[in-house]
Amino acid sequence: MLIQLDFSAVLASWPLLVRGVVWTIGLTIVGTVLGLLLGTACAWARARNLGYRPAPLRWAVASYVELVRNTPFIVQLFFLFFGLPALGLKLSPEFASVLAMVVNLGAYSSEIIRAGIEATPRGQIEAAHSLALTPGQTFRRVVLPPALQKVWPAMVSQIIIVMLGSAVCGQISTPELSYAANLISSNTFRAFEAFILATAVYLLLSMATRRLLMWMGARFLVGR
Repeated sequence: MLIQLDFSAVLASWPLLVRGVVWTIGLTIVGTVLGLLLGTACAWARARNLGYRPAPLRWAVASYVELVRNTPFIVQLFFLFFGLPALGLKLSPEFASVLAMVVNLGAYSSEIIRAGIEATPRGQIEAAHSLALTPGQTFRRVVLPPALQKVWPAMVSQIIIVMLGSAVCGQISTPELSYAANLISSNTFRAFEAFILATAVYLLLSMATRRLLMWMGARFLVGR
């Protein structure tokens, strides 16, 4: 059976595709920035070489990390969007998508960053203390930059995974790329062509994002 592809109807809906790409990029940027901040805070709370941390804090952060890392992203998304309204907290699809991505990336990035922090030589931290640096200054200036240098390639891969995982957000009507592809497929009855195009766009986004993040790592982390 010969399959005839017709991309004209799909390409005629280019405004939907552009909007989907913009939403995917926007979700990724916001989710990455906030997720890395959350992950850094959680890594600080759990790192064993940074001194004493209250046991309840370590337990709470460890519970959050294990809960998120051992449940599917779609379950986390559905819990935020469909579960929280039962508690009286209703979220928009867009806000629920961003929150789910932040929560997910925060848990995974915390373990990646913690590995880099715990690889910091103890003598380096003691030298910072001998120079009268406060714990906050030691963490920001001595511990965190080299830790991020060590784990940046793994972090970039995790960010790409989260970006691709944003395709799930279309299930709650967030107008990202997979939602646009579904909508075009329904309107044109050209599902194969619509998802071939969406796949190509995701591939280009992944390659471009990886190159950009690796350049940023080389420019702002390795070059420090």
